[in-house]
Amino acid sequence: MDEYIYDAIDFLKDLISKPSISRDEVGAADMVQCYIENAGFKAMRRGNNVWCVDSEFDEEKPTILLNSHIDTVKPVNGWTKDPFMPTLEDTRLYGLGSNDAGASVVSLFAAFRILMCRKRSCNFIFLASCEEEVSGKNGIESVLNLLPRIDVALVGEPTGMQPAVAEKGLMVLDGVVTGVSGHAARNEGINAIYRAIPVIEKLRNAAFERISEHLGDIKVSVTQIESGTQHNVVPDKCKIVVDVRTTDVFSNIETLALLQAMVPECELTPRSTRLNSSKIDISHPIVERAIRLGKEPFGSPTLSDQSLIPCQSLKMGPGNSARSHTADEYIELDEIRNAIFTYVALLDGIKL
Repeated sequence: MDEYIYDAIDFLKDLISKPSISRDEVGAADMVQCYIENAGFKAMRRGNNVWCVDSEFDEEKPTILLNSHIDTVKPVNGWTKDPFMPTLEDTRLYGLGSNDAGASVVSLFAAFRILMCRKRSCNFIFLASCEEEVSGKNGIESVLNLLPRIDVALVGEPTGMQPAVAEKGLMVLDGVVTGVSGHAARNEGINAIYRAIPVIEKLRNAAFERISEHLGDIKVSVTQIESGTQHNVVPDKCKIVVDVRTTDVFSNIETLALLQAMVPECELTPRSTRLNSSKIDISHPIVERAIRLGKEPFGSPTLSDQSLIPCQSLKMGPGNSARSHTADEYIELDEIRNAIFTYVALLDGIKL
Protein backbone atom coordinates (compact mmCIF):
# COMPACT_ATOMS: atom_id res chain seq x y z
CA MET A 1 0.00 0.00 0.00
CA ASP A 2 2.84 2.41 0.78
CA GLU A 3 4.08 2.17 -2.80
CA TYR A 4 0.71 3.38 -4.11
CA ILE A 5 0.66 6.22 -1.58
CA TYR A 6 4.13 7.44 -2.58
CA ASP A 7 3.20 7.17 -6.26
CA ALA A 8 0.02 9.17 -5.62
CA ILE A 9 1.96 11.97 -3.91
CA ASP A 10 4.47 12.12 -6.77
CA PHE A 11 1.57 12.12 -9.24
CA LEU A 12 0.01 15.09 -7.44
CA LYS A 13 3.30 17.00 -7.44
CA ASP A 14 3.50 16.54 -11.20
CA LEU A 15 -0.10 17.67 -11.66
CA ILE A 16 0.52 20.85 -9.66
CA SER A 17 3.51 21.65 -11.87
CA LYS A 18 1.31 21.58 -14.99
CA PRO A 19 -0.99 24.63 -15.09
CA SER A 20 -4.49 23.38 -15.87
CA ILE A 21 -6.84 26.35 -15.73
CA SER A 22 -10.32 25.38 -16.95
CA ARG A 23 -10.47 24.97 -20.74
CA ASP A 24 -6.65 24.87 -20.89
CA GLU A 25 -5.87 21.51 -19.30
CA VAL A 26 -3.97 19.81 -22.12
CA GLY A 27 -0.68 19.52 -20.18
CA ALA A 28 -2.38 17.91 -17.19
CA ALA A 29 -4.42 15.61 -19.45
CA ASP A 30 -1.21 14.48 -21.20
CA MET A 31 0.31 13.71 -17.82
CA VAL A 32 -2.72 11.73 -16.60
CA GLN A 33 -2.66 9.73 -19.82
CA CYS A 34 1.02 8.90 -19.28
CA TYR A 35 0.41 7.85 -15.67
CA ILE A 36 -2.44 5.55 -16.68
CA GLU A 37 -0.38 3.93 -19.42
CA ASN A 38 2.71 3.60 -17.25
CA ALA A 39 0.56 1.81 -14.68
CA GLY A 40 -0.29 -0.77 -17.33
CA PHE A 41 -3.80 0.31 -18.35
CA LYS A 42 -5.19 1.42 -21.68
CA ALA A 43 -5.88 5.15 -21.57
CA MET A 44 -8.77 6.59 -23.57
CA ARG A 45 -9.26 10.24 -24.22
CA ARG A 46 -11.64 12.82 -25.60
CA GLY A 47 -10.39 16.38 -25.51
CA ASN A 48 -8.83 16.81 -22.08
CA ASN A 49 -10.89 14.05 -20.46
CA VAL A 50 -8.90 10.86 -19.82
CA TRP A 51 -10.19 7.53 -18.55
CA CYS A 52 -9.47 3.83 -18.25
CA VAL A 53 -11.78 0.86 -17.90
CA ASP A 54 -11.59 -2.20 -15.65
CA SER A 55 -9.06 -4.65 -17.07
CA GLU A 56 -11.58 -7.49 -16.61
CA PHE A 57 -14.71 -5.60 -17.61
CA ASP A 58 -17.80 -7.82 -17.53
CA GLU A 59 -21.02 -6.51 -19.06
CA GLU A 60 -22.99 -8.72 -16.66
CA LYS A 61 -21.65 -6.85 -13.64
CA PRO A 62 -22.71 -3.38 -12.38
CA THR A 63 -20.25 -0.55 -12.98
CA ILE A 64 -18.94 2.12 -10.62
CA LEU A 65 -17.45 5.33 -11.99
CA LEU A 66 -14.54 6.88 -10.06
CA ASN A 67 -14.37 10.51 -11.15
CA SER A 68 -12.60 13.72 -10.25
CA HIS A 69 -11.40 16.74 -12.20
CA ILE A 70 -7.98 17.97 -13.30
CA ASP A 71 -8.86 21.62 -14.00
CA THR A 72 -8.39 24.47 -11.55
CA VAL A 73 -9.53 28.05 -11.14
CA LYS A 74 -7.05 30.84 -11.83
CA PRO A 75 -4.74 31.57 -8.88
CA VAL A 76 -6.16 34.31 -6.66
CA ASN A 77 -4.18 37.23 -5.27
CA GLY A 78 -2.35 36.58 -2.03
CA TRP A 79 -0.24 33.53 -2.87
CA THR A 80 3.04 33.62 -0.95
CA LYS A 81 4.31 30.61 -2.91
CA ASP A 82 4.46 29.80 -6.60
CA PRO A 83 1.02 28.21 -7.21
CA PHE A 84 2.49 25.97 -9.92
CA MET A 85 5.49 24.82 -7.89
CA PRO A 86 4.67 21.87 -5.59
CA THR A 87 6.06 22.90 -2.21
CA LEU A 88 6.31 20.42 0.64
CA GLU A 89 6.55 21.93 4.11
CA ASP A 90 6.42 19.45 6.99
CA THR A 91 3.26 17.44 6.27
CA ARG A 92 1.64 19.85 3.84
CA LEU A 93 1.88 19.91 0.07
CA TYR A 94 1.14 23.39 -1.32
CA GLY A 95 0.09 24.17 -4.88
CA LEU A 96 -2.86 25.24 -7.01
CA GLY A 97 -5.33 22.36 -7.30
CA SER A 98 -3.69 20.31 -4.55
CA ASN A 99 -6.89 20.32 -2.50
CA ASP A 100 -9.44 20.92 -5.26
CA ALA A 101 -9.27 18.38 -6.64
CA GLY A 102 -5.82 16.95 -7.38
CA ALA A 103 -5.73 14.94 -4.16
CA SER A 104 -8.98 13.26 -5.15
CA VAL A 105 -7.69 12.49 -8.65
CA VAL A 106 -4.55 10.74 -7.44
CA SER A 107 -6.26 8.98 -4.52
CA LEU A 108 -9.03 7.59 -6.72
CA PHE A 109 -6.50 6.38 -9.28
CA ALA A 110 -4.45 4.69 -6.55
CA ALA A 111 -7.61 2.99 -5.30
CA PHE A 112 -8.45 1.93 -8.86
CA ARG A 113 -5.01 0.33 -9.24
CA ILE A 114 -5.37 -1.53 -5.96
CA LEU A 115 -8.87 -2.76 -6.79
CA MET A 116 -7.63 -4.11 -10.12
CA CYS A 117 -5.43 -6.50 -8.12
CA ARG A 118 -8.36 -7.93 -6.18
CA LYS A 119 -11.38 -10.07 -6.90
CA ARG A 120 -14.34 -7.80 -7.56
CA SER A 121 -18.07 -8.10 -8.13
CA CYS A 122 -18.32 -4.73 -9.88
CA ASN A 123 -16.57 -3.09 -12.79
CA PHE A 124 -14.66 0.12 -12.16
CA ILE A 125 -13.93 3.03 -14.48
CA PHE A 126 -11.50 5.81 -13.56
CA LEU A 127 -12.19 9.17 -15.22
CA ALA A 128 -10.17 12.37 -14.86
CA SER A 129 -12.41 15.03 -16.36
CA CYS A 130 -11.87 18.65 -17.36
CA GLU A 131 -13.82 21.93 -17.24
CA GLU A 132 -15.49 21.06 -13.93
CA GLU A 133 -14.85 24.50 -12.44
CA VAL A 134 -16.81 26.15 -15.27
CA SER A 135 -19.35 23.34 -15.84
CA GLY A 136 -18.10 23.31 -19.41
CA LYS A 137 -19.78 21.25 -22.10
CA ASN A 138 -16.41 19.77 -23.13
CA GLY A 139 -16.00 18.22 -19.70
CA ILE A 140 -17.61 15.10 -18.24
CA GLU A 141 -20.83 15.72 -20.14
CA SER A 142 -19.00 15.13 -23.44
CA VAL A 143 -17.73 11.65 -22.54
CA LEU A 144 -20.54 9.99 -20.59
CA ASN A 145 -22.05 8.58 -23.78
CA LEU A 146 -18.66 6.98 -24.61
CA LEU A 147 -18.55 4.99 -21.37
CA PRO A 148 -20.30 1.74 -20.54
CA ARG A 149 -23.53 2.12 -18.58
CA ILE A 150 -22.78 3.49 -15.12
CA ASP A 151 -24.77 2.27 -12.12
CA VAL A 152 -23.32 4.62 -9.51
CA ALA A 153 -20.58 7.25 -9.43
CA LEU A 154 -18.11 8.19 -6.71
CA VAL A 155 -17.07 11.82 -7.28
CA GLY A 156 -13.89 13.04 -5.65
CA GLU A 157 -14.14 16.52 -4.14
CA PRO A 158 -12.73 17.90 -0.87
CA THR A 159 -15.26 16.80 1.74
CA GLY A 160 -12.92 15.64 4.49
CA MET A 161 -13.78 12.10 3.31
CA GLN A 162 -17.31 12.52 4.61
CA PRO A 163 -20.05 11.35 2.19
CA ALA A 164 -22.14 14.06 0.56
CA VAL A 165 -25.40 12.25 -0.22
CA ALA A 166 -26.98 15.33 -1.82
CA GLU A 167 -25.70 18.40 -3.58
CA LYS A 168 -27.35 21.67 -4.50
CA GLY A 169 -27.81 22.55 -8.15
CA LEU A 170 -27.39 25.93 -9.79
CA MET A 171 -29.53 28.08 -12.02
CA VAL A 172 -28.71 31.66 -13.05
CA LEU A 173 -31.69 33.74 -14.14
CA ASP A 174 -31.79 37.00 -16.08
CA GLY A 175 -34.81 39.04 -15.05
CA VAL A 176 -36.35 42.05 -16.77
CA VAL A 177 -38.88 44.44 -15.24
CA THR A 178 -40.35 46.96 -17.67
CA GLY A 179 -41.75 50.46 -17.16
CA VAL A 180 -42.39 53.53 -19.31
CA SER A 181 -39.71 56.15 -19.98
CA GLY A 182 -40.32 59.81 -19.24
CA HIS A 183 -38.65 63.03 -18.17
CA ALA A 184 -37.48 62.84 -14.57
CA ALA A 185 -38.45 66.48 -13.94
CA ARG A 186 -42.12 66.15 -14.95
CA ASN A 187 -43.43 63.16 -13.02
CA GLU A 188 -43.91 61.25 -16.23
CA GLY A 189 -43.46 57.58 -17.09
CA ILE A 190 -43.34 54.47 -14.92
CA ASN A 191 -40.00 53.91 -13.20
CA ALA A 192 -38.80 50.35 -13.85
CA ILE A 193 -36.44 50.54 -10.86
CA TYR A 194 -39.35 51.22 -8.51
CA ARG A 195 -41.28 48.33 -10.08
CA ALA A 196 -38.26 46.09 -9.56
CA ILE A 197 -37.98 46.79 -5.82
CA PRO A 198 -40.98 44.63 -4.78
CA VAL A 199 -39.83 41.95 -7.25
CA ILE A 200 -36.43 41.79 -5.57
CA GLU A 201 -38.11 41.65 -2.16
CA LYS A 202 -40.34 38.76 -3.24
CA LEU A 203 -37.34 36.84 -4.55
CA ARG A 204 -35.40 37.58 -1.40
CA ASN A 205 -38.19 36.09 0.71
CA ALA A 206 -39.11 33.27 -1.69
CA ALA A 207 -40.57 30.30 0.19
CA PHE A 208 -41.23 26.84 -1.18
CA GLU A 209 -43.68 24.26 0.09
CA ARG A 210 -41.11 21.46 0.31
CA ILE A 211 -37.72 21.46 2.06
CA SER A 212 -34.92 19.02 1.30
CA GLU A 213 -33.94 16.68 4.12
CA HIS A 214 -30.21 17.11 3.50
CA LEU A 215 -30.00 20.44 1.65
CA GLY A 216 -32.60 22.59 3.39
CA ASP A 217 -34.26 25.46 1.51
CA ILE A 218 -33.72 26.55 -2.04
CA LYS A 219 -31.49 29.66 -1.87
CA VAL A 220 -32.48 32.60 -4.06
CA SER A 221 -30.16 35.63 -4.25
CA VAL A 222 -30.40 38.71 -6.44
CA THR A 223 -26.75 39.43 -7.16
CA GLN A 224 -26.73 42.09 -9.91
CA ILE A 225 -28.93 44.98 -11.02
CA GLU A 226 -28.69 47.32 -14.01
CA SER A 227 -30.98 50.16 -15.11
CA GLY A 228 -31.10 53.66 -16.53
CA THR A 229 -29.38 55.54 -19.33
CA GLN A 230 -28.92 59.00 -17.79
CA HIS A 231 -29.89 60.95 -14.70
CA ASN A 232 -32.88 62.84 -16.13
CA VAL A 233 -34.65 59.94 -17.87
CA VAL A 234 -37.10 57.71 -16.02
CA PRO A 235 -35.85 54.19 -16.87
CA ASP A 236 -38.21 51.91 -18.80
CA LYS A 237 -36.23 48.75 -18.07
CA CYS A 238 -34.52 47.25 -15.04
CA LYS A 239 -32.41 44.12 -15.39
CA ILE A 240 -31.55 41.80 -12.52
CA VAL A 241 -29.46 38.64 -12.18
CA VAL A 242 -30.68 35.95 -9.81
CA ASP A 243 -28.49 33.15 -8.40
CA VAL A 244 -30.63 30.13 -7.49
CA ARG A 245 -29.22 27.17 -5.56
CA THR A 246 -31.71 24.40 -6.13
CA THR A 247 -32.35 21.23 -4.13
CA ASP A 248 -33.49 17.70 -4.82
CA VAL A 249 -37.18 18.41 -4.02
CA PHE A 250 -37.73 20.32 -7.28
CA SER A 251 -35.95 20.14 -10.63
CA ASN A 252 -34.50 23.34 -12.05
CA ILE A 253 -37.42 23.57 -14.51
CA GLU A 254 -39.92 23.19 -11.69
CA THR A 255 -38.08 25.77 -9.57
CA LEU A 256 -38.10 28.24 -12.46
CA ALA A 257 -41.87 27.85 -12.88
CA LEU A 258 -42.46 28.43 -9.16
CA LEU A 259 -40.30 31.56 -9.14
CA GLN A 260 -41.94 32.94 -12.26
CA ALA A 261 -45.36 32.50 -10.63
CA MET A 262 -44.13 34.50 -7.61
CA VAL A 263 -43.06 37.46 -9.78
CA PRO A 264 -45.28 37.55 -12.89
CA GLU A 265 -44.30 41.19 -13.45
CA CYS A 266 -40.68 40.14 -14.07
CA GLU A 267 -39.68 38.03 -17.07
CA LEU A 268 -37.20 35.38 -15.88
CA THR A 269 -34.94 33.70 -18.44
CA PRO A 270 -32.56 30.91 -17.36
CA ARG A 271 -29.03 30.89 -18.78
CA SER A 272 -29.13 27.12 -18.35
CA THR A 273 -31.23 24.52 -16.55
CA ARG A 274 -28.76 21.63 -16.92
CA LEU A 275 -27.03 21.91 -13.51
CA ASN A 276 -29.60 20.11 -11.38
CA SER A 277 -29.34 19.06 -7.76
CA SER A 278 -28.30 15.47 -7.18
CA LYS A 279 -28.79 12.87 -4.47
CA ILE A 280 -28.29 9.22 -3.61
CA ASP A 281 -30.55 7.04 -1.50
CA ILE A 282 -29.33 6.73 2.06
CA SER A 283 -29.98 2.99 1.76
CA HIS A 284 -27.68 2.58 -1.24
CA PRO A 285 -24.94 -0.02 -0.56
CA ILE A 286 -22.12 2.50 -1.05
CA VAL A 287 -23.70 4.88 1.49
CA GLU A 288 -24.42 2.10 3.94
CA ARG A 289 -20.79 0.98 3.74
CA ALA A 290 -19.57 4.55 4.29
CA ILE A 291 -21.72 4.76 7.42
CA ARG A 292 -20.28 1.48 8.67
CA LEU A 293 -16.83 3.02 8.21
CA GLY A 294 -17.87 5.72 10.68
CA LYS A 295 -18.67 8.40 8.09
CA GLU A 296 -21.52 10.91 8.50
CA PRO A 297 -23.71 11.69 5.46
CA PHE A 298 -24.39 15.37 4.76
CA GLY A 299 -25.78 17.70 2.13
CA SER A 300 -23.28 19.79 0.15
CA PRO A 301 -24.00 23.41 -0.86
CA THR A 302 -21.26 23.43 -3.54
CA LEU A 303 -21.63 22.34 -7.15
CA SER A 304 -19.62 19.59 -8.84
CA ASP A 305 -19.79 17.26 -11.83
CA GLN A 306 -22.48 15.36 -9.92
CA SER A 307 -24.96 17.76 -11.49
CA LEU A 308 -24.17 16.32 -14.93
CA ILE A 309 -24.03 12.60 -14.04
CA PRO A 310 -27.38 10.96 -14.85
CA CYS A 311 -27.13 8.13 -12.30
CA GLN A 312 -26.96 8.24 -8.50
CA SER A 313 -23.66 9.56 -7.19
CA LEU A 314 -21.80 10.09 -3.94
CA LYS A 315 -19.37 12.97 -3.43
CA MET A 316 -16.44 12.16 -1.16
CA GLY A 317 -12.80 13.12 -1.20
CA PRO A 318 -9.73 14.26 0.75
CA GLY A 319 -9.20 17.87 1.73
CA ASN A 320 -11.38 20.67 2.98
CA SER A 321 -13.78 22.66 0.81
CA ALA A 322 -12.83 25.84 2.70
CA ARG A 323 -9.30 25.62 1.23
CA SER A 324 -10.59 25.54 -2.35
CA HIS A 325 -9.96 28.62 -4.51
CA THR A 326 -7.80 30.23 -1.80
CA ALA A 327 -4.23 31.48 -1.70
CA ASP A 328 -1.62 28.94 -0.58
CA GLU A 329 -3.97 26.02 -1.17
CA TYR A 330 -2.64 22.81 0.34
CA ILE A 331 -3.34 19.18 1.14
CA GLU A 332 -2.04 17.20 4.10
CA LEU A 333 -0.09 14.11 3.07
CA ASP A 334 -2.01 12.04 5.62
CA GLU A 335 -5.24 13.10 3.91
CA ILE A 336 -4.07 11.36 0.75
CA ARG A 337 -3.02 8.26 2.67
CA ASN A 338 -6.33 8.10 4.53
CA ALA A 339 -8.30 8.71 1.33
CA ILE A 340 -6.69 5.77 -0.45
CA PHE A 341 -7.31 3.44 2.50
CA THR A 342 -10.91 4.67 2.80
CA TYR A 343 -11.70 4.39 -0.91
CA VAL A 344 -10.41 0.82 -0.97
CA ALA A 345 -12.33 -0.11 2.19
CA LEU A 346 -15.45 1.51 0.72
CA LEU A 347 -15.27 -0.31 -2.64
CA ASP A 348 -13.41 -3.59 -2.10
CA GLY A 349 -15.88 -6.45 -2.59
CA ILE A 350 -18.92 -4.16 -2.69
CA LYS A 351 -22.05 -5.63 -4.25
CA LEU A 352 -24.66 -3.41 -5.88
